Amino acid sequence: MRKIALLVCILTSTSLFAQNTDTTYWRKAFKGGLNFNQASFSDNWTGGGVNSIGLNAMVNYKANYLKGKKSWDNELDLIYGSVNNEGTGLRKNNDRIFIDTKYGHALSSKWNTFGSLNITTQFAKGYKYEKDSLDREVGKQVSEFMAPGYFTAAWGFEYTPKSYFKMRFSPFAPRLTVVKNKDLYVNVDNNYGVDVGEITRWEWLAFQFTADFDKDLNENLNLKFKYMLYANLETLDFKQIDQRLDLVLSAKVAKYLDVKLAGSVVYDYDQSNDVQLTESLGIGFVYTFKNFIEEK
Repeated sequence: MRKIALLVCILTSTSLFAQNTDTTYWRKAFKGGLNFNQASFSDNWTGGGVNSIGLNAMVNYKANYLKGKKSWDNELDLIYGSVNNEGTGLRKNNDRIFIDTKYGHALSSKWNTFGSLNITTQFAKGYKYEKDSLDREVGKQVSEFMAPGYFTAAWGFEYTPKSYFKMRFSPFAPRLTVVKNKDLYVNVDNNYGVDVGEITRWEWLAFQFTADFDKDLNENLNLKFKYMLYANLETLDFKQIDQRLDLVLSAKVAKYLDVKLAGSVVYDYDQSNDVQLTESLGIGFVYTFKNFIEEK
């Protein structure tokens, strides 16, 4: 509950600031969705299958302020999902908290200088499942709220060729990695880059690049992606450059119903030596709101 309360406070603070400022300078966009998946099979179903129930929820809120040469952009992105398969029980299949705030000052119509802070973590405990000597699946905890958690501050230049597409170049982007559970190292290779026995790790001299695209391709189709690259310049090695790509393609099939295809590609040397992949396809309830007409 404390985690949810913290996020509500952040969101409320942003909304209150917006209400106390001339609203003609704010562009706000909200999107919330709930997807439900269910499958069941009779005992004599020859094709095989496992009875399951799944639920996924997401909230994305943006509040961007622009007046003269000053700008303040804020984004809250929350995702959580779980699936209950017969025989294995309830397991989460998606979990992410992403908060980003950025203050900018225009140099030209397309270039800004900026300072930003973003936070990335997850809501709940996560497990990886392996077979023991008796061929039973055993869950080993590998994550929880703020284990890991990433706080990245960045200063640099932002290029905005279109209102729906932005790129940030940050030659100075220190990052704090938090692993508040000191026992996770038993199940996690590299302990997310934090020394065993410690709960934090600072990376001071680092470079960050981000690209953010969010556009309605037509009245009923939206494409959104976010790419992030992070390189520690003190131990610069191509194999240790963190990269993440999140992509969501959603199609509205009715006023409050959409189909969503989502996927993520992650390479983080402190988490795994291999590329991590995830994808999902779902249909469910969605509510959207914008107080502006999007640029074509």
